[in-house]
Amino acid sequence: MRLASSRATMQFYMTPLLLLLALLVCVSASVENGKPVQSRFVEVVEEPKSSFNSSMADRSNDDWNEHAVGNPEEIASLVDTSIRNSSARRELGYFSCATGNPIDDCWRCDPQWQRHRKRLANCGIGFGRNAVGGRDGKYYVVSDPGHDDPVNPRPGTLRHAVIQDRPLWIVFKRDMVITLKQELIMNSFKTIDARGVNVHIAYGGCITIQFVTNVIIHGLHIHDCKPTGNAMVRSSPSHYGWRTMADGDGISIFGSSHIWVDHNSLSNCADGLIDAIMGSTAITISNNYFTHHNEVMLLGHSDSYTRDKQMQVTIAYNHFGEGLIQRMPRCRHGYFHVVNNDYTHWEMYAIGGSADPTINSQGNRYLAPNNRFAKEVTHRVQTTGRWRHWNWRSEGDLLLNGAYFVQSGAGAAASYARASSLGAKSSSMIGTITAGAGVLNCRFGRQWRLLLLVSLQYYVYLSYRICHNQIFEKKSVHFFYTLLWSS
Repeated sequence: MRLASSRATMQFYMTPLLLLLALLVCVSASVENGKPVQSRFVEVVEEPKSSFNSSMADRSNDDWNEHAVGNPEEIASLVDTSIRNSSARRELGYFSCATGNPIDDCWRCDPQWQRHRKRLANCGIGFGRNAVGGRDGKYYVVSDPGHDDPVNPRPGTLRHAVIQDRPLWIVFKRDMVITLKQELIMNSFKTIDARGVNVHIAYGGCITIQFVTNVIIHGLHIHDCKPTGNAMVRSSPSHYGWRTMADGDGISIFGSSHIWVDHNSLSNCADGLIDAIMGSTAITISNNYFTHHNEVMLLGHSDSYTRDKQMQVTIAYNHFGEGLIQRMPRCRHGYFHVVNNDYTHWEMYAIGGSADPTINSQGNRYLAPNNRFAKEVTHRVQTTGRWRHWNWRSEGDLLLNGAYFVQSGAGAAASYARASSLGAKSSSMIGTITAGAGVLNCRFGRQWRLLLLVSLQYYVYLSYRICHNQIFEKKSVHFFYTLLWSS
C-alpha cells in the first residue's frame, strides 16, 4: 500500500515536469524552425608576431590611415541609397516585442540572444545603419580589466582587442571596471559588445575612433573620463606613436564613418560625452542614456571647417536625463536627424548650432525646466540674424511645461531629405520607445530562470486546454514567449 502511494506521489510530481520538458522541446523546436543550434567558437586573439615603431601622425593629418573619410559626399550618397532601398520593416517573426523601438524589436525578444550576438549588426537604423562592426570576424573575449599598457597591450585586454587589423566581435568574460592610462584608439571593423555583463570604462582615458570605419559600441558605462596624452599609444599591431593631449571625451569620433553608438550610459566626462568632428559622417547615436554633464554632444569641428558640410548624424531613441545643461547636440554645417528622443532635463537649452546646420526634429518629447528663462529648446550660437535662413524644423514634437522650438529657414525639401534617415513615430510613444535607454540588464541565463517560472504558470494553462480537448496551436507558443518577455 505504501509502495503504491509512493508511486502515485512520484507520478503526481513527474507528470508536470515531463510536460514542462516536452513544452521546452516544443518551444525550442519552434524557435529554431527545426534547425539545430550551431555552437560558437570564441577565440582570444594571439599576440602579434612582429611590429615596428614609428611616429604617429598629427591628429589633423589623415594620410596614414586608409579608412579616413576621403569623400564624405560619396558616403552620404551611399547611405541615402541604402535608406531608400531598406524602407520596409524587418521581418521579426514570432519574436516581435512590439515596443515600437525597431532596434530592440530586432534582437531583444530572442531568449537566446547571447548565442546570436552578431545579429545585432543587422539591426542598425539611421545614417549609421550600414556599420557592420566586427560582424564578419571572430569573437574576442576580454578577460583582463587591468594591466593597461598603451604601447604593448597584453592579450586578453580591451586595448589589445581594439587595435587588431582584422574584424572582431569583442565581448567580456565578466563584470569589470577598466581604467585606461591613455585613450583607447580603435581600429576598423570592431564591435564592443558588453551585453550580459556590467562593464565600466571610467576614471582614465576613454574611446577614440579616429580615421577608421565600421565601429559599433554597445552596452558600456562610460563616465569620469579624464584628459590624457603627451605619451606613446599603439593604434594597430604594427604602429604606435606620440599622442598629443586628448580632451577627455567619452567617445571621440574623428574623421571616421559608419559608426553606431547604441545602448550606452554616459556621464560626467572632462569634455564632451560624444563628439563627432573633422569630416565624420554616417553616424547613428541611439538608445543611450545621458546624465550629469555640461556640454553633452558636439557635432562639427568649427564654423570654418567646411568639410563637415557633408556630415549626417541620426540621434534617435535616447534619453537626455538629469544633470544635463546644454548641447544635446550642438551642430555645425551638416545634416542632423533628431528623432524620438526624450528630453527630460536641460538647464540652458537642448539643441544648438552655428554655421548653417540643417536640423530635423521629429517626434521628440521636450520637457522644459521650471526656469522661465530656459524654456526654449533651441539656441543659435554667435549669429547676427543669419540664422533665419537656417533650416531648423520641429515636426510632431511634444512640447511640455512651456517648452518652445524656434523654427527657421525656407523649409527646402532637398535639405530636409538629407536630414531624414528613418520614419518618426508618434511622440506619444516616447515613454515606451526610450524605456530601455542606456545599458540594458541583459544577464546570462535570466531568460531561462524566467522561462522556468513562467513555465509553471503556463503548465496550468496547458493542463486546462488538454482537459478540455483544445488543440495546442502554434500561436500558443507565441503567447508563451510574449508572457515570458513581459515578465
